[in-house]
Amino acid sequence: MKLETYPDREMLMLGLANVIAGQLADFLRREGKATLSVPGGTTPGPIFDTLSGVDLDWANVAVVLNDERWVPEASERSNTRLLRERLLRGRAAQARLVPLYAPADRPEEMLAALEDGLRPHLPISVLVLGMGADMHTASLFPGADRLEEALSPGAPLLLPMRADAAGEPRITLTARVLREAFNIHILITGDEKRAALERAMTLTPMEAPVRAVLDNATVHWAE
Repeated sequence: MKLETYPDREMLMLGLANVIAGQLADFLRREGKATLSVPGGTTPGPIFDTLSGVDLDWANVAVVLNDERWVPEASERSNTRLLRERLLRGRAAQARLVPLYAPADRPEEMLAALEDGLRPHLPISVLVLGMGADMHTASLFPGADRLEEALSPGAPLLLPMRADAAGEPRITLTARVLREAFNIHILITGDEKRAALERAMTLTPMEAPVRAVLDNATVHWAE
């Protein structure tokens, strides 16, 4: 694990946006295409705002969330909605959104179709993850119903996930998809998250799911 510290959150957001843009540009030059995977929630919003104005070949960039709540895009709880409002606008409006939600009562009903849509865009070129104070990342929550399966080397690409801390049912990229990303970044802020990160290094992935991706990750932190 590599730890990058920043003097404040604004510098963190600008610095990480710069790193992401540079890595995407490298992939686009070499491969002609790239895949960016990002977290939901409000924390990465400033990064999305910056990236949306960057001059990249966005038409050849696929964007996929790390995970999604099983709610329609019209819901205020939808990560996809936030992505459209903050990232997929301006120059980045040309990027291709790879969905992790489709209309159905349960994620299990659409799992195969969503995996088929994701598969052509793997492995991920640039992966940005968040981490909760409980040391979850994506929707890999401690105590989640299918966590052991999601952490296994033979896991499918996606899994439905239910946990007390998750609220709604979720759908998440599994640990093997996260680990196979070419560039892995973890975004955290504040002393509580820094302490959780240090604790995670002493635990197993079942206890601290973020541990599954830490070895090859760069962690970006500001107080």
